[in-house]
Amino acid sequence: MPRIIAVIPAFNEEENIAKVIIKAQKYANKIIVVDDGSSDMTSEIAEKLGAIVYKHKENLGKGEALKTGFELAKKMDFDVLVTLDADGQHDPEEIPILIEPIVKGEADMVIGSRKINKSEMPFNRRLGNKILDSATQLVAKIKINDTQSGFRAYTKQAIEKLEIKDHGMGVESQLIIEAIEKNLRIKEVPVKVKYGKGHSTYNFLRHGSYVLLTILRTVIEKSPLLYLGLPGLAISIIGLILAIWLLIIYNAERYFSIPIAVLALGGILLGIILVVTAIILYAIRTLHTRLREV
Repeated sequence: MPRIIAVIPAFNEEENIAKVIIKAQKYANKIIVVDDGSSDMTSEIAEKLGAIVYKHKENLGKGEALKTGFELAKKMDFDVLVTLDADGQHDPEEIPILIEPIVKGEADMVIGSRKINKSEMPFNRRLGNKILDSATQLVAKIKINDTQSGFRAYTKQAIEKLEIKDHGMGVESQLIIEAIEKNLRIKEVPVKVKYGKGHSTYNFLRHGSYVLLTILRTVIEKSPLLYLGLPGLAISIIGLILAIWLLIIYNAERYFSIPIAVLALGGILLGIILVVTAIILYAIRTLHTRLREV
């Protein structure tokens, strides 16, 4: 059997954390609980059950909690790292199913694709997940049925290569895009899911917009010249064309159009800002890559 470390990000989960840890201990050699600034007994319960606990002084977000868990795990000896939520949504009994593609050498990263019971999941959550799945698939250029699932397994090599950049709920999409960029093999396995009473407060407008912005930011950081530079250049050209048109109208009719002038000046300035930003981001990304290779 592979040596397994389970990383569980938690925030005010004193009601659920015990059963999650106890079930996970059947399969994981070590349990890391990252308490993301809880005000309840989450940390104390986890410590009593033998988990390795690291507590953030304040709530930093799921991405930061996972990042802390990954960094702690890198210092330990393991073969597979499993992440699961502390609210009981994921069933630790399915860890053997989740890690099977890794054990067989078929994947570097495995996503537990949740079997959604429409009667259990609110419509807004189903709609939100569908939109986020489509956006992530479009950017990552890979078919994944459940991009937002936090029930995942990673090889140690994958953990060494992946870099968590998003501090909040956009981390799931960001890691998929990052994994594709690093040429890691991704597979999905079907898993069960259980939604508790607390999940009825899901707000797609807040959660979804944040994840979509994370996806957009990740794409721009990946290819700033393509996604910022080219649009900026196009906008500058349009602004320049409008400026020339304004001069032609003025020379012919002695009429100065303020709307055209505003559009021309705004287009040129916006285009220049986008191009300069793209060049700066490209330089930073290139420098970061070179420093990592040293």
